[in-house]
Amino acid sequence: MLNKKASALPYGMGLAFFQLRKVVDKDMQSVHKWRRFFASIHFKIALVFTLTLIVTLELVGAFFVRQLEQQSLSTFRNQISLPAYVDDSLTQQLSSNNQNNVNQNIHTILNSTNNASISEIQVYDTVGILRGTSDVNNQDKVGQKTTDANVKAAIAGGKYKKNVIVTQDNSRYQLVVKSLTNTVDGESNVVGVVVVRASVEAVYDNLAKISFIYFASMVFAIILGIVMAIFISRSITRPIAEISARTNKIAQGDYSGGINVHTNDEIGELAQNVNMLAERIEETTNSMDFERRRLDSVLEYMTDGVIATDRRGNINIINIAALKMTGLTDNHDAAGRSILDVLRIADQYSLRDLLDNRHELLLDFSTNEHQLMIRAYFSLIERSSGFISGLVIVLHDVTEQQRTERERRQFVSNVSHELRTPLTSVKSYVDALQDGALDDPEVAHSFLGVAQDETTRMIHMINDLLELSRMDSGTMKIDNEFINIASLFNYILDRFDMIIANDDKPEKYYTIKRIIPNLQIWVDVDTSKLTQVLDNIMNNAIKYSPDGGVITARLEDHKTEVVLSITDQGLGIPQKDVVQIFDRFFRVDKARSRAQGGTGLGLAISKEIIERFGGRVWAESTEGRGSTFFVALPYEPYNELDDEWDDGEWDEEG
Repeated sequence: MLNKKASALPYGMGLAFFQLRKVVDKDMQSVHKWRRFFASIHFKIALVFTLTLIVTLELVGAFFVRQLEQQSLSTFRNQISLPAYVDDSLTQQLSSNNQNNVNQNIHTILNSTNNASISEIQVYDTVGILRGTSDVNNQDKVGQKTTDANVKAAIAGGKYKKNVIVTQDNSRYQLVVKSLTNTVDGESNVVGVVVVRASVEAVYDNLAKISFIYFASMVFAIILGIVMAIFISRSITRPIAEISARTNKIAQGDYSGGINVHTNDEIGELAQNVNMLAERIEETTNSMDFERRRLDSVLEYMTDGVIATDRRGNINIINIAALKMTGLTDNHDAAGRSILDVLRIADQYSLRDLLDNRHELLLDFSTNEHQLMIRAYFSLIERSSGFISGLVIVLHDVTEQQRTERERRQFVSNVSHELRTPLTSVKSYVDALQDGALDDPEVAHSFLGVAQDETTRMIHMINDLLELSRMDSGTMKIDNEFINIASLFNYILDRFDMIIANDDKPEKYYTIKRIIPNLQIWVDVDTSKLTQVLDNIMNNAIKYSPDGGVITARLEDHKTEVVLSITDQGLGIPQKDVVQIFDRFFRVDKARSRAQGGTGLGLAISKEIIERFGGRVWAESTEGRGSTFFVALPYEPYNELDDEWDDGEWDEEG
């Protein structure tokens, strides 16, 4: 906000604003620094220690000064107390019946008292009249009656204060009031009161000096205590600060270094425990990190997809296989998304359905380009308390399994259909023969011919099925050998040329055109199996070629593989059926194929054989113009130099 305001000001004002802001930021940093200092345990320990020391010294000082004052005043009162003979003399004078010379005698007694600490001694009789004073300046007051209530109370024998401190002319005086009693016949009577007055300024001056010395010592002790508190608090807080710094590093994932233990007290034990804790956390973290990396590796290279969600069904873990299956790009694209949306089942199921009832689902992720069937298995992430914290979903690609199952069902259906037709036909003709057709030789011969053809067709089909079964189980025997592929191809075509030449009454005429270069290409194959494949393709070309058609046979060298192709001029294959032409029992025109004796297994067997050789087979066709079948076989180019003698080696041996 301040930056926006500054940008709207003129240059000079903006510069001043930024300088002011810099000063304010500096002051704020200073304030925060002092605030952190006052909030630190270092300051708190020093403050508590200092306050404790101050309170203690204050209490001790107050008690000491008070006791010293009382002791000094008590000692001072003892110093100014009158000797017993003086009290007796004054009591005798006040009890005398001859009152003519009493005042003079009292004055004499008081003057004989030699005590420099006493400022004045006053003597009062029972009616409160001043009878004598030691102060020469107050002799005019002799004979006056006192107005002091304390003195009156002492004369009356009531309660009075024996020791009183009064202030007079900015000076403090200690008054010691004592009643004088005379005992006659066991009865004590008050005959007067003597009041001793002495200045206590010297006592208080002495107390002030002692108090000053004490408070100066206390201030020094407090300063020294503050310094000691700082050092003590630092010695306590320094390992605590090290422990705090260490724990912060541990929280940030840095387990290096350790706390140096200097003491054997509780803080030292705490530092040792923190070091041990760091070691344990590091070991646990490393173990967890290792387990996480191992789990990540397992998840990454699993062929099955794995997805984990939170309790709301949002994805938090997904592996690469699951990303590919669900069509997502990366983890960021999947993170936080609902599992219902990712599996495309939001319109069919709710999260509660998955948690309560569903253990597995079959999902269809097929597109126009490829087929993909996924079986999803659901498992709950459940704590010991029963709280469900999420789901684990395992995705298994069952496309091949579904395809195999579908092909198996289709295969059983096709076999049943293919066998049912000839069996039905044979049964029909046999029933007809039993019903009387056997008596007609001409009809019986025809019926038996049809039954024989259908039986032969079933035998061929069963043989093909047995051969496919051996291929699927891996028990088909293959005897590979190196052959000249051009010679074998020409040999097979020569057989078909001979068939054409020896056919006296052909159903249709056709010619075989060869485009086979004279190449020395040696291929490792089973001769009989390859011959079976080429015979099957040639027979199909002959069946579907029109009368007078040309069948073209080619051989092309592609350096690492040789490609054989056979092209006919028949009706061709629709484009939608070209990719299925090598499937078992597939026919483009079922009625025509069955009429021509086909089982729909020849091309499937051919494909299996060629793939066993490490090659590949495919077809290209234009509907209405014919089809071309290709057979590609791998080979290693022959190098004549490999067979040459190494003359150098023979020379060395010679």
